[in-house]
Amino acid sequence: MHPAHSPTLCRVVAALIVCGVTGITSHAESPRRAASPRPASTAQYGRDVRPILAKHCFTCHGPDDQAREAGLRLDTADGSRADLGGYAAVVPGDPDASELWLRITTDDPDIRMPPADGHRPLSPDDQDVLRQWIADGATYQQHWAFVPPTRPDAPPADTDPWCSDAVDAFVLQAMKDQDLSPSEPADDVAWLRRVYLDLTGTLPTPGDVDRFVSDDSPMARQRIVDRLLASPDFAQQWARPWLDLARYSDTNGYEKDRPRTMWPYRDWVLSAINDDMPFDQFTIEQLAGDMVDGAGDDQRIATGFHRNTMLNEEGGIDPLEYRWLSVVDRVATTGTVWMGLTTGCAQCHTHKYDPITHTDYYRLFAVLNNADEPDLVVKNESAEADFQRKVDHARKQLDRWSAEHLGDDGSLRESFDEFVTAQRRSLTSWTTLRPQTLDSTMPILTVQDDGSVLARGDVTKRDQYQLSYRIPDTIKQATAIRIDALPHPSLPAGGPGMAYYEGRRGDFFLSELTATADGEPMKLRNATQSYGKLSVGSGAATGNNVIDGEGSTGWSTSGRPGEAHHLVIQFAKPLVAGQTLSIGMLFERHFAAALGHFRVSVTDRTTGASAVQLPADLEDRLLALEDSESLPDALATDLRHWFLRTSDHCKAIRGKWSWPKRDVVRGLVMAERPAAMRRPTHRHHRGEYLQPAEAVTPGNLSLFASATSDANKPASFDRLALARFLASEQNPLVGRVMTNRYWRQLFGAGIVRTDGDFGTQSESPSHPHLIDHLAIRWIDGGWSAKRLIRDLALSSTYGQSIGRPPVSDPDNRLLSVFPYRRLTAETLRDSLLSASGVLTRRFGGPSVYPPQPAAVMKTAYGSPAWPTSTGDDRYRRGIYTFSKRTAPFAAFLTFDGPTGEQCVPRRQNSTNPLQALTTLNDPMFFEIAQRLSEDVLQAMPSAGPDKIATTIFRRVLVRKPNKDEVQALLQFHEQHQSWPLVVRAVMNLDESITIP
Repeated sequence: MHPAHSPTLCRVVAALIVCGVTGITSHAESPRRAASPRPASTAQYGRDVRPILAKHCFTCHGPDDQAREAGLRLDTADGSRADLGGYAAVVPGDPDASELWLRITTDDPDIRMPPADGHRPLSPDDQDVLRQWIADGATYQQHWAFVPPTRPDAPPADTDPWCSDAVDAFVLQAMKDQDLSPSEPADDVAWLRRVYLDLTGTLPTPGDVDRFVSDDSPMARQRIVDRLLASPDFAQQWARPWLDLARYSDTNGYEKDRPRTMWPYRDWVLSAINDDMPFDQFTIEQLAGDMVDGAGDDQRIATGFHRNTMLNEEGGIDPLEYRWLSVVDRVATTGTVWMGLTTGCAQCHTHKYDPITHTDYYRLFAVLNNADEPDLVVKNESAEADFQRKVDHARKQLDRWSAEHLGDDGSLRESFDEFVTAQRRSLTSWTTLRPQTLDSTMPILTVQDDGSVLARGDVTKRDQYQLSYRIPDTIKQATAIRIDALPHPSLPAGGPGMAYYEGRRGDFFLSELTATADGEPMKLRNATQSYGKLSVGSGAATGNNVIDGEGSTGWSTSGRPGEAHHLVIQFAKPLVAGQTLSIGMLFERHFAAALGHFRVSVTDRTTGASAVQLPADLEDRLLALEDSESLPDALATDLRHWFLRTSDHCKAIRGKWSWPKRDVVRGLVMAERPAAMRRPTHRHHRGEYLQPAEAVTPGNLSLFASATSDANKPASFDRLALARFLASEQNPLVGRVMTNRYWRQLFGAGIVRTDGDFGTQSESPSHPHLIDHLAIRWIDGGWSAKRLIRDLALSSTYGQSIGRPPVSDPDNRLLSVFPYRRLTAETLRDSLLSASGVLTRRFGGPSVYPPQPAAVMKTAYGSPAWPTSTGDDRYRRGIYTFSKRTAPFAAFLTFDGPTGEQCVPRRQNSTNPLQALTTLNDPMFFEIAQRLSEDVLQAMPSAGPDKIATTIFRRVLVRKPNKDEVQALLQFHEQHQSWPLVVRAVMNLDESITIP
């Protein structure tokens, strides 16, 4: 939209407000407060006392023994009653004899608690609560969230016609306790728009509305909910909150913020939610899918959950430190997602409020610290078929060139014959050596069945390999050594190197190679390579660099990931059978660049062996021929093709033509280390990477020790054991935490509003019995999200009309009216795309690039391109929009979308002028308005302005406009003669961006 149009839209929005259509507003979220007043006659520890002590006292007198003052502990009964030298902080039944009471009420600033310096005194109400609690006996109870839920007795649902089931009965009982009653039911149209937006993030068409309104069946709403739950749109809507928790993004983060391939994990989440995968399985596959019996690609892709951590590629970083920091993030995220606890607070010290010790934290850290982070090639049959079609087409082109240029009279026939002769002359028979011993400074080296060596695990900027081999009896004298750098699907970009941080993915840099024969240093000479290229600096990365004694030079195949290359080095003095050949490899660069997959072989060729420029299969086929044997037709054809593809003689023929590249999708996954190669874990003093203390063994939080006593042994408590515990009835938190999230998605706020913190600092639940009921109901129902969401969407509580909360419950915690809620960023865009008729509903696939202001990407490192999608990809759902951490999609960020930098249990809900400007001026919203108006006009070529205005209104707001609203739209259209402007005005109404 041109800026000159903005004043016009301001006037039309103002006109619509005058006519009774509300402008963009939002209800600010109120500060945290309890839903109901405390009874004056009694004080309960969990509900009334613990929040006061946690807020004012536990920092200095809580679980953290390092921060504890005066040896006083107030978070336990024994600590509060301990003898402090003739007196105690708490004397049950006697406030006046309790030091706690004396300290919080004294006027003496030198002894008052909390201390006068920087702390506010307790309010009179809080003092009264503590006095009443001490007088009543100072009984402690375990924090409610740490107690396993039990099935509460539900109020009878059949005593009030308003109650559809136990959910409504619990809600109604809480209302009645405060002399409240439910609001009127929402009308059918409002309910339909609400349930479409909540369950699918899309809008019903006018036809959908008319059919629903005319359906008099008592099952009409059930049929709607069941249809929406079965739709792929449900998964595309409800996967987004999980991706917020998973800190999903398509880039690495930090300064460079390069792209990564995470969308296979996102698609796994979509499929799992679409299939209503039980949450226990959903958990196990994401945390430990690689460890389950019979793990396949799907289970491994699921472990991408913890590959969503950011990756720092800035110059000068220590990759080991940032790998450690990624585990720090995983511990915090795991605690938030499955326990609703702020476990990250114990990284530096024992948690000041919750029973999580500093050592506990690092035992949990150890569980998550034993995974390597390989790539996984994701099968893509359609992409592979497309690649094969391109290969077939390329071969036909090579056949045409071969016939034209390599025939008997061809211009390049002589050059080709010389090429074949040279290759056959330089061919060498090599014998693979199998390592007898192998060691490295950091990566784990394992011998493969074919004698090659595969590296895995951690890498540094200076890695060394040491391997020893026995010269076999079949070799009379070994005259040269060959190092094959081989690709492997587990390596970054397919290898052959392990470079991931800073350097090009899949790169390596072999700085030096040394050798000894039976312990005596060997002289090496005449190194040649099949391909060499230096990724940075100057000079050529030739083979001789690895034997020049200069660590700053070396051999690299940068720019050719996923391909095999080799290096051949001659021995100045041959080795004989039975001797031990030991070789040392040094990989030193400004980035981690060790070799990931390689094979060592030797030859007894007496004339100088050298590297050849042929793929291994052509080399082997030529070697199989006798010296005088002519080339078989198939081999001759393949050699002609290779010559045409690679020879400098053919550059003019090839021009810009190139051999097709296979489009390989490599997902990021986890792989558990063998028990014998477990990565050591230490407690880190003050949470500092550079201050490791004593070693720790893997284990669960001591808070759950009784629940996991059999599995809490270091040998058995691994990621799989942790996952099984987290998604089990032994975990008292998971049912409450997850059902609270489902509740929040439908009602705007959870039963516990502190979504990411169910610890002692959490807000008390508005409906304590209801959250336990939902937790048990969900688990007993097979951990089915769809089943629980169905019940909630069909409840009378959900079916109420929206309204202003009563004065006695200003935050609407008791839900006597349906809450006012603004749409999320993605739902706002998706719903308007569906209203315009252009929403692409294709399920899954790579991320896309919808239009956005060009200036957005200029804020990111290197001003990367934003390749705006065309065709159907332009109108895909928001969940598929490419997510760049340092430059998030502008429209989503404006409406509080996450950046993917950290786990987000609940999005912020802000109101700011940029939101109105975005829906007015953003190119995507402008395009939506144009497409919607075009679609309406094409469908109604002979309709009058009133019908067009009515249809536009219904497409966006679902309901029918009243006479005043139609008149306002017609007046505006008469003034400006632009239906797209009318659409944009309707799109900017408060009603357009909120749940009815």
